[in-house]
Amino acid sequence: MGSPNYEQMKVAILGAGKGGSRLLEVLSQLPGVQICGVADKNPNAPGLRRALDLNIPVSQHVTDFIGNHGINLIIDVTGDPALPRIIAQHKSPGTETLTGAASKLLWHLMQHESQLQAEVSHTDKLAAIGSFAAGIAHDINNPLYLILGLAEDLMEQTDPAVVRQHARDIIDAVKRTSRICSDLTRYARRADDQGTAPVDVHAKLDEAVKIGRYALLFQDIVVQKAYGAVHATVQGNPDDILHMFVNLITNAIQAMEGRGTLTLRTSERDAWLEIGVTDTGCGIPREALERIFEPFYTTKAPGKGTGLGLYNVNAILKKLEGTIAVESEVGTGTTFLLRLPIAKPVG
Repeated sequence: MGSPNYEQMKVAILGAGKGGSRLLEVLSQLPGVQICGVADKNPNAPGLRRALDLNIPVSQHVTDFIGNHGINLIIDVTGDPALPRIIAQHKSPGTETLTGAASKLLWHLMQHESQLQAEVSHTDKLAAIGSFAAGIAHDINNPLYLILGLAEDLMEQTDPAVVRQHARDIIDAVKRTSRICSDLTRYARRADDQGTAPVDVHAKLDEAVKIGRYALLFQDIVVQKAYGAVHATVQGNPDDILHMFVNLITNAIQAMEGRGTLTLRTSERDAWLEIGVTDTGCGIPREALERIFEPFYTTKAPGKGTGLGLYNVNAILKKLEGTIAVESEVGTGTTFLLRLPIAKPVG
């Protein structure tokens, strides 16, 4: 499939607070848009920091981008009533502007889109936990039965040493149950939308495997880890990255139907971190490969999937400026290969 035949739109964003930051996140993902600059008089504005991460020019002087002859559209989200007049005086002929009510409407549309995406992601998380219900019940019932048995024995026990050992075993069982609840509660919460941070990919993969173990079909699956990357840190939202890995790993577990090998690989290529998630499951039919990232499309049996998992994976990767590729053979297995920019060291 060829690239669309259109001229790229070049945009400057004036204002890098909440409105400018959200515009930056959305517009930077559009293939027909090039953001040529972001300006804000506040050097600590979140949009300026994010623009630098994306290698987009920034300035504390909004006039630096107004007269740029290559820019097609100037979007003013500063709220400064004097700025529309300044833009009109200095902009190049043919450059269009969005200011005032128009830019406020665009901001509201971006907010609405962001809220919808957050709701889709949260719904997917809750659906995943629902699919773990039997596995969660199994993992919680085991320590509960142990506690019950120990407590019943304590009613007849007179040996102080045995009583102390039973007490220690009960405490351990309670802690184990508490960890299960803590893991699930932390995963089920809504993603923190307060920005990005350096994320250890290996730690998040390990955490995702831990959550994936609640799947009822995990018992006979072997997990192989081939973490070859030395620099396995990316810049992103930690909750989003965990959600992405949980989706890929639980999909792999379900595809293997209780028996097989899950392989997690990482490696470095230039400034990119490559992450492979491979299963030995049923594979994906060729005719389905082009549609698996569409919302609500699923190859699973009715009631087994929402069709939102891979859609959310793709949406998160776009925010991270990453890519995903898939190789699959029916009856042999599937590999998802993710490429993410390695986080730049601080200092």
